[in-house]
Amino acid sequence: MKYERAQEILASPETIEVLYNGTPVWIEHLNPGNQTAHISSDVLPESERDVPVNELVEG
Repeated sequence: MKYERAQEILASPETIEVLYNGTPVWIEHLNPGNQTAHISSDVLPESERDVPVNELVEG
């Protein structure tokens, strides 16, 4: 996913599906300096982590 799209999803009032390694996640906030997203999930072993935005996929 491009960083600009992640910004749009984060700002959207709608719920937009985002996947990280095939797992649904929520984007909590973005770091423009290193192009990462702080994500959370009920499914991942670590419930919160920072990942490169380009590893996220819109569902």
